Amino acid sequence: MTPTVRVFITGGTFDKEYDERTGNLFFKDTHLHDMLRLGRCRVPVEVRTLMMVDSLEMDDDDRELIVNQCRKSETDRIVITHGTDTLTDTARRLGEAAIPGKTIVLTGAMVPFAFGSSDGLFNLGAALAFAQSLPSGVYVAMNGRVFHWNNVRKNRDIGEFTELD
Repeated sequence: MTPTVRVFITGGTFDKEYDERTGNLFFKDTHLHDMLRLGRCRVPVEVRTLMMVDSLEMDDDDRELIVNQCRKSETDRIVITHGTDTLTDTARRLGEAAIPGKTIVLTGAMVPFAFGSSDGLFNLGAALAFAQSLPSGVYVAMNGRVFHWNNVRKNRDIGEFTELD
């Protein structure tokens, strides 16, 4: 049987909504369940929302909560949805925590799912696949690529995640 994958939701662009009157982005609820349905996901998934914040507002306490939830998870395959601005900071914190026996994959989106042209659905599918197939460790999955936690950065010049120079 396919192992269950635990998905921890933390917010980020992945789950943002757009207020047409004010032009502001905000959080209402996660889009993850709709994304799993639209993607016809057949992987057993357990979802838990840890927080709904912009990653630029995430602090050390938030990252410690994520680390502790990964440690406590009975499932050894974990996907974390996260804002892309500080995704690598959280990946580094998880990598340095050295949680044995768990495969942890962080992913996000450059465009909110609610916009309809988001990369989030593809990134979620890739993260679920990587979480099931990679050995234990901490990874970042974006745009069909996977990176080890200590060899990735958000390259703002090209709008993609890349290996460190």
